[in-house]
Amino acid sequence: MKKAVAFLSVFTLLFISVSCKDKAASKVVADNVENASNRDEVAKKIPVMSFDKAEHDFGQIVQGTPQETIFTFTNTGDAPLIITDAKSSCGCTVPQYPKNTPIAPGESGEMVVKFNGSGQNQVTKTITVTANTAKGSELLRIKAFVNPKGAAPAGPVKS
Repeated sequence: MKKAVAFLSVFTLLFISVSCKDKAASKVVADNVENASNRDEVAKKIPVMSFDKAEHDFGQIVQGTPQETIFTFTNTGDAPLIITDAKSSCGCTVPQYPKNTPIAPGESGEMVVKFNGSGQNQVTKTITVTANTAKGSELLRIKAFVNPKGAAPAGPVKS
C-alpha cells in the first residue's frame, strides 16, 4: 500500500511538472497587453480642481439679506474634471454648479454659492465639492457677520 501511495505521488508530481512546461509568454495576447498599457496610461491622468479662492467673506450683513458669491475654478490637471456633488453644511447655503459636465483640462467653470443671510453674529458655512480628483473633494467656505434687523452694525464706530 505504501508503495502504491509513493508511486501515485511521484506520478502526480511528474504530471504537474510536465503539464506546466508550456511557456506562459506564448499564452499572452499582444492586443491585450496593448489595451492594458493604454488603460494604465489613461488611469495616470487625473484632473486637478484649482479655485481662485477657497473662502469668501461677505463682511457685515443685515440678518435675512440674501448674499451670493462666485467661486471660479480651473481644471489644471490632464484629464476631464467632473463634479458629481456639492453640499453645504447648512440648508441656508445653496451651491449651483455644472453637475456631471466634463470640464476639459485648461478650461474653467463657476460655482455660484447663495447664502440667505440667516444666523447671528459670526457665521461660517462650508461647501464640500465632490469631484473625480485625486483628493476626491474640495472644501470652500463663506463667512459673514450677521447683524439683527434694525440693529446698528457691530464693531468700532467711525466718527
